[in-house]
Amino acid sequence: MTTPSDPLPADLAAAHAMILAQREQLALAKSEVTVGRLEIERLKLMLAKARREQFGQSSERGKLLVEQLELAIEDLEETQAEQETKAELAAPGAAKEKRAQNPRPPRRPLPDNLPVERVVEPAPCACGKCGSQRLHKLGEVVSKTLECEPRRWKIIEHVREKFSCRDCEAITEAPAPSHPIPRGFAGPNLLAMVLVNKFLLHQPLNRQSKTYAREGIEIDVSTLADRVGACVVALAPIIEAIRIHVMSAERIHADDTTVPVLAKLKTVTGRIWTYVRDDRPFGGTDPPAALFYYSRNRAGEHPQSHLAGYVGLMQADAFDGSNQLYKAQRKPAPILEAACWSHGRRKFFDLAKSGEAPIASEAVRRIDILFEIERTINAKTPEQRLAARRDQSRPIVADLEIWMRQQRTLLSSGNDTAKAINYLLNRWAAFTRFLDDGRICLSNNAAERALRGVAVGRRNWTFAGSDAGGNRAAAVYTLIETCLCRVRHRAVYAARRTMPSRVVFPRFVADRRLVGSA
Repeated sequence: MTTPSDPLPADLAAAHAMILAQREQLALAKSEVTVGRLEIERLKLMLAKARREQFGQSSERGKLLVEQLELAIEDLEETQAEQETKAELAAPGAAKEKRAQNPRPPRRPLPDNLPVERVVEPAPCACGKCGSQRLHKLGEVVSKTLECEPRRWKIIEHVREKFSCRDCEAITEAPAPSHPIPRGFAGPNLLAMVLVNKFLLHQPLNRQSKTYAREGIEIDVSTLADRVGACVVALAPIIEAIRIHVMSAERIHADDTTVPVLAKLKTVTGRIWTYVRDDRPFGGTDPPAALFYYSRNRAGEHPQSHLAGYVGLMQADAFDGSNQLYKAQRKPAPILEAACWSHGRRKFFDLAKSGEAPIASEAVRRIDILFEIERTINAKTPEQRLAARRDQSRPIVADLEIWMRQQRTLLSSGNDTAKAINYLLNRWAAFTRFLDDGRICLSNNAAERALRGVAVGRRNWTFAGSDAGGNRAAAVYTLIETCLCRVRHRAVYAARRTMPSRVVFPRFVADRRLVGSA
């Protein structure tokens, strides 16, 4: 690299080389300015996305904005890579020198569970310096490349040989292999792929049919639909086992979301309900699972039916239809309600973000202290969590109640801050139950996470075709979300022993295990 104080070359060849080197440095500098500007814009968008996800309203408009930010970030990252590649092609020497001076952070290691194909390059026949052919091997340099082969379709022939008995002439043959569904030519991996594409990757069957056709496999939409319906029947015993597992939990999370349903050439608003078992926050070893139901409306009779035999703790939002579950006269026994502090905080935060609601801002500050304490005791035993809450959280909650009741007397009944205060005080027993039970979480986020797939999926498939379609969707969501929970459960705890904390684990989408791991 030359500087203004360096002497100028005395001959034409050296001057020519200097000009070429400076051109490379100039091209690299221009590229670095462009990449730097793009990086600033990318970081701004990531900050806006993080703020929207943490503080934004949970409305469709807010979700659309987050998705738009994600697309903008993705586009900027692609543009950055394009500019860096152009600079490397235009000035390879200067780019190599720059990389040596400012090395990038180490890349995430390639997965160690993949098969390895070893390709040995032809060895040199002579020394590159003196030309001698007397060479002996010192070792080898290995560079790894992650590669993916296109999806490969195949036909499996199950051959059953027939034999006749020489004594009695009876014919004997091997029993026919079992198939996941009757009358089906599709193997279990193909069936799993169709279900995963439809309910996890949100690809309607008509799009799947076109994709398979482009790969040379013609499968009608009606045939795919027939396979989906038959799979739900075949999977019914597994789904029932998941239901028993979830309903035997000491504590469950409950929530619901809307799903448009086609009815007489128009759509009505149905509901998808979820009940999640997740014992990991209080150190439980039982695997997490999620159970889904569908209904045409949001009447209270549906959760009462779903939880008819359940007795235990339920963490849920304030839904009037669930009130019957908490009454003392309920048989076999009342369910204990644990309210969600995230929902209580959100009402204050929506008021505080305007900057003109000091009472709401102070409420957010006080509630945030509770969440900070919870982060320090997550995954500990119920006894450890309870001891920490009694020492640290209980005084804060007691002060919060006194302070809110004082502030409530200063506000009119129609004031929005008063309504947010009433939301907590009217359910104070449910909000403070976590102080006496180490199994209870501070929020209902486990159920909300389980419903994210439904919220994303309904944008692609628009609506369920019927009530039967809604019930099928609930059944398959039960299987898929439970498998995802269990795989995340194993991956996270295994990685804690071997991986740095900053590793981000990808979503598991292995088709075969989605059918087999439940």
